[in-house]
Parts: sequence; structure tokens; C-alpha cells
Amino acid sequence: MKQLMRTNNMATIAFAQALLQGEGIDCFEMDVNMSVLEGGIGIFPRRLLVHQDDWDEAARALRDNGIEVNEGA
Repeated sequence: MKQLMRTNNMATIAFAQALLQGEGIDCFEMDVNMSVLEGGIGIFPRRLLVHQDDWDEAARALRDNGIEVNEGA
């Protein structure tokens, strides 16, 4: 798995996941349970990971829709 993006914005994560699902790309959201520990105030960023073989296609899909991708992550 390779990190595609990292953000505190839950709406951006949800939108990115929907875009990737529409493209048939599996993704995994990391650090979801940290929001429970912080009380849901968004201090800890969440990470979205994809399989390394899908990273280029996933990054292109997000960039085409205005979502910033973490290069080299």
C-alpha cells in the first residue's frame, strides 16, 4: 500500500474514496479510529492508501478532480 493523500478534511476523504470507487480502484482509509480518541475535532489527519500498482491511476483521478495528492509519500 502506498499513501495517496493525507488530510483533516473528512469531506475530501469521502469524495476521494467515491472517485476511486467509481474508477474501480480499491483504497483503504488509515487513522480512522484516531478521530474517536480526539473526540472528532479533526486534529489528526487521515490517510488514504491504494495498492502501489494503482497509485498512478488513482493520483490522476484525484488530480483531475482538484484533489491534492501527496507526491513521494
